[in-house]
Amino acid sequence: MDFNLDETQQDLRKLAADVLAKEADEERLRQAGLLGVCVPEEAGGAGLGPVEMAVVLREAGARAAPVPALPTLAGTLALARHGDLDQQCRCGDRVTLALREPGRALAEPPRTAARWADGAWTLTGRKVTVPYPGAATLVTADEGLFLAEPTSTVQEYTSTGEPAATLVFDDAPAERVAGIEAAADTVRVFTAAAAAQASGVLAGALELTTSHVRTRRQFGRALAEFQAVTMQVADVYIAGRVLDVAMWAAVWRLGEGLPAERDVALAAYHACAGFTALYTCQHLHGGLGLDVTYPLHRYFAQGRHLTHLLGGADAQLDLIGALV
Repeated sequence: MDFNLDETQQDLRKLAADVLAKEADEERLRQAGLLGVCVPEEAGGAGLGPVEMAVVLREAGARAAPVPALPTLAGTLALARHGDLDQQCRCGDRVTLALREPGRALAEPPRTAARWADGAWTLTGRKVTVPYPGAATLVTADEGLFLAEPTSTVQEYTSTGEPAATLVFDDAPAERVAGIEAAADTVRVFTAAAAAQASGVLAGALELTTSHVRTRRQFGRALAEFQAVTMQVADVYIAGRVLDVAMWAAVWRLGEGLPAERDVALAAYHACAGFTALYTCQHLHGGLGLDVTYPLHRYFAQGRHLTHLLGGADAQLDLIGALV
């Protein structure tokens, strides 16, 4: 694969960086068309794929922006891959994903039950940590991928302060999008999307840290002049590069229609394992790294949130072991 971005992808990265640098909010992203990059052209979007999704999410992560880019882009891409034109037009760029279930790994088959009776589908089950609830909700179930509205909603706390909820489905009316393979593919798309945003988070934290150690002076010298400091910065850089390689490989294979289970799991593992590099960034900031008003706190909180969404490094290692 070629790790270089093509002209369209470079322009998309520049647009995302410019918009997020000015004011990172949902409406500005929507007005710029960034939340609709994966919506098919026939449904009013740009019709782009997994690599372009990752380009936008990496920029959002690099600024630790509290915006619904992750569920929206992953959800619209899943709908573009498996839904019909009517579903794509109705949902537009306002989609979220209900994937995780209590006590179960993200990649495990869902226990949410879909039942067909009297000419209609219903869902019964519980989904946790659904990001930005309230949009059209794609739900994974034992019979495939569905669009459904929950029977009840319980708000959850997240480390970033972004909205999330537990959604309860109790014989809730549902619309089937596609079969069981579509549900598994949607989980892979979401996992790769979370890894892309985590890649940006680590890159943004590294940039903030390197700037700090260049300018912060101790014992009459800049921190960057101490060998122990530069070695720790190098460790963070290596963690970020490893995650980048794994993530770009995963989204490229998804876009090419190639088997991507192992690549996605590997990217998710490095996204979770890379979270420990954020502790190093905090350490190199000293007491400033623990100040919740300092920007590094946003990167740490978002890194923790993404790790939680993916289930942690051990869960990804279990999945990699099962796949090989």
